[in-house]
Amino acid sequence: MNSLSNLPAVLVLEDGRIFRGRSYGKVGTTLGEAVFTTGMTGYQETLSDPSYAHQIITQTFPHVGNTGVNDEDAESTRMWAAGYVVRDASRRPSNWRSQRTLEDDLISNDIVGIRGVDTRALTRHLRDAGAMKAGIFSGDDAAASDEQLIAAVNAQPSMEGRNISAEVSVDEAYIVEPAEHGYEGEIKYTVAAIDLGMKSMTPHRLAERGLRVHVLPYNATLADIKATGADGVFFSNGPGDPATATTQVELVRSVLDAGIPYFGICFGNQILGRALGLDTYKLRFGHRGINQPVLDKATGKVEITSQNHGFAVDAPLDGTFTAPEARFGSVEVSHFSLNDKVVEGLSCLDIPAFSVQYHPEAASGPHDAAYLFDRFVTAMDNAAQSAEKDAK
Repeated sequence: MNSLSNLPAVLVLEDGRIFRGRSYGKVGTTLGEAVFTTGMTGYQETLSDPSYAHQIITQTFPHVGNTGVNDEDAESTRMWAAGYVVRDASRRPSNWRSQRTLEDDLISNDIVGIRGVDTRALTRHLRDAGAMKAGIFSGDDAAASDEQLIAAVNAQPSMEGRNISAEVSVDEAYIVEPAEHGYEGEIKYTVAAIDLGMKSMTPHRLAERGLRVHVLPYNATLADIKATGADGVFFSNGPGDPATATTQVELVRSVLDAGIPYFGICFGNQILGRALGLDTYKLRFGHRGINQPVLDKATGKVEITSQNHGFAVDAPLDGTFTAPEARFGSVEVSHFSLNDKVVEGLSCLDIPAFSVQYHPEAASGPHDAAYLFDRFVTAMDNAAQSAEKDAK
């Protein structure tokens, strides 16, 4: 039986609430925003999602680590979470795909965690008080006074007003070919995908539909996009406050002005909203998990979606409206959350642009929203047909 580290550890919240437990993962100190995720599976994908940069993740599901960790399921090259909070950590994983324990990976990725926490009480507190600054202190670091630990937690910057894309984006552009993901036949279109914290499954989902994907870093320009010969532009998920993404907002406006079909998810949805002139705001405790119900207004269908966001677009749910940036024409909210009526999608009616707040590439699932990648292909089909008609 594998033994877990057993040093004292403490989780400290900015409002003075303290939870005590035992160390899990690297021993030491970490600071970040305390959030919770409701997924019962997919902890490896969660920890390696760049959207969780600078956040301390609480797993609401009590038993974590049962299936171990493997080399195939990570969504990026490393774990991005600032810290990890669980109730019951598995001492010995049991799964035919397991290659090592979760704690082994936490240690190798320098993730400070804590186990033995009453995560139900912690989640209820975060729902009532909202996501907030926090810190995990283990080993010798946990011996400091409560006053010292609370002061250290409160000294860190807030997630609101924070620009993190540069930290999580790729350094250099690369190409994902359709043939690498099982697609046979001629390449349909070329897509420029802006990496603001993109998960590895995203270019996979695009490529398997016959799209050549040029993944570009966060600071790509319109010239960079046009140099790829892009038939469509995709903006990924990512961490941070969309109000700080001024450069990306201006880039999306340039894409829309150029008439290039646009598809954005999560952070890409918020950036489209701001490009249209809408405001964004910070949610009280955010949406994080793989069981979030969303209504597609066009079909009346309810999708169970994977989500991870702490900010949202402010837009009217009913009817159509003219974008505050009026040159982009009419817009409607295409999807909204059935839990709290938060905007979950935007659709532009006069230009080829749409976005959703959730993750249609979802690994480890659900896959209710995979059709959105097909909708992006259709948008490029329509643009190509329109261009052909104009040429005649």
